[in-house]
Amino acid sequence: MLKKLLGCVGKYKLPAILSPVFISLEVVMEIFIPLLMSKIIDIGIKGGGGVGYIVKVGGLMVLMSLMSLMFGVLSGKYASIASTGFAKNVRKKMFDKIQDFSFANVDKFSTASLVTRLTTDVTFVQHAFMMVIRMMVRSPVMLVSATVLAVSINAELARVFFVAIPVLAVALVFISTKAFPRFKQMFTRYDNMNSTVQENLVAIRAVKAFVRGEYENDKFETAALELQNSQRRAERVLIMNMPIMQIVMYSCIIAVLWLGGNLISVGGMETGELISFISYITQILMSLMGLSMCFVSIIMSRASVVRICEVLDEDIDIEDNVSSELTVDNGEIEFKNVTFSYSKNKSKCALSDLSFRINSGETVGIIGGTGSGKTSLVSLIPRLYDVCDGSVSVSGHDVREYALSELRNAVAMVLQNNVLFSGTILENLKWGNEEATQEEIEKACSAAAAHDFISSFPDGYNTYLGQGGVNLSGGQKQRVCIARALLKRPKIIILDDSTSAVDTATEKKIRDAFKDELSDATKIIIAQRVTSISDADRIIVLDDGTVNAIGTHDALLENNEIYREVYESQQRVVE
Repeated sequence: MLKKLLGCVGKYKLPAILSPVFISLEVVMEIFIPLLMSKIIDIGIKGGGGVGYIVKVGGLMVLMSLMSLMFGVLSGKYASIASTGFAKNVRKKMFDKIQDFSFANVDKFSTASLVTRLTTDVTFVQHAFMMVIRMMVRSPVMLVSATVLAVSINAELARVFFVAIPVLAVALVFISTKAFPRFKQMFTRYDNMNSTVQENLVAIRAVKAFVRGEYENDKFETAALELQNSQRRAERVLIMNMPIMQIVMYSCIIAVLWLGGNLISVGGMETGELISFISYITQILMSLMGLSMCFVSIIMSRASVVRICEVLDEDIDIEDNVSSELTVDNGEIEFKNVTFSYSKNKSKCALSDLSFRINSGETVGIIGGTGSGKTSLVSLIPRLYDVCDGSVSVSGHDVREYALSELRNAVAMVLQNNVLFSGTILENLKWGNEEATQEEIEKACSAAAAHDFISSFPDGYNTYLGQGGVNLSGGQKQRVCIARALLKRPKIIILDDSTSAVDTATEKKIRDAFKDELSDATKIIIAQRVTSISDADRIIVLDDGTVNAIGTHDALLENNEIYREVYESQQRVVE
């Protein structure tokens, strides 16, 4: 896992190398300061070295302090550059992988979980990376250097801190084994809370319309409380780290003062040496505390590393045939014995044994009750999902033989949920064709009955849309999405109940425009209203994931009970 993430250092390798180099130089400067201080006490003051000696050695201490400060600043600068660059690359790598996800892959993780992994988890890993290239270098270098100098001063007295190391090692092992599963659970709670927030913000209009604000507040409070409790359980283990470290450190200092004082009284040690020794003991114990903090950070980030690698290692449900040179020449579609299940469980199929053919240029309507599989059926054409059994062919070739970009560029879909992005209307329309001229855009909008209302805005096509197009009505959003699809000049266009929010007269204008603008394209219209598909060349009636009947409007009225019941019930409502 670590090897996979370390590859994300990329062009930030130099700062990642310079940071530990400078931190090592900082330690080298810092480690000699106590030694110089002992010289001032034992030689300059006690030994009669004089003011000149004290000033000379003191000046050297100041110089080393300034150099240590400079190296520390440079180390911090390069560590910051390396860690933020590393985090950027990890996020980019994850985002690129998510872009290749099929709908099934996204469904597996959930949107909220993916957002948490891209934000909170990466932040934890970024912090751990910074700790590794700084503290994980500084602490061992300081530990070894201070130990060598402490032993050189008094090897017998140095035995004190050798007793402390096994105590700290046991404590760290205990903390790490207990903390990891708790942090893993904590991130699951993060996912739950983010899911609650996302759902509330997306559906804020429904929340306010049904006066469910208090209910949503309670739901969020429950999610936040669960996260708080999970964090407390995880932190409860980690907070043991610092008290254990301090107990060990102060015990060592007390022991050194006691034993060192006795040595001074019998002439076995100089006062300056004891002060220097205490400084080195403090540096040794502080380096051990630094190592402890690094381990804690690594423990906290370990769960995040696992979650990030789960995304990076996810097998893409749909494999892109990038080497294919096939092109979609026409809009002919054929389903052969197609069976499809979202869960890949054939006992829970959304579609079962579908077989039919749609000729290029035909207009085909699809109708059926809720849950009959209408959207599932059309989602198989551009390979938003893959079939479990059978095959779906476009232009005489199995859709799996095409490169995804080629196939999806030939298919335009206007889905039930109209998706518009933050930006101007013009920017949203150019998703259909980035090179479209203003004349082509206006022509497509006229065909989708959108040009008039867009022109009525003060800024026209440069009108800025909020997130999701909140400043447009449902019908206006549908028409902008239809115009965007028309700009692709597709071989196949799929309208998934995409005119439900417009009146019947406007809907008829759009259908008539399709005949003129997309005369050669295959048009598939999913509709709830029979009037939306009554003039289609053929109509497919779906029932519980199977084809119940295929025929013209008149033939189905005469021969198909399901179609006739839908038609008659809608006629009664009109009357």
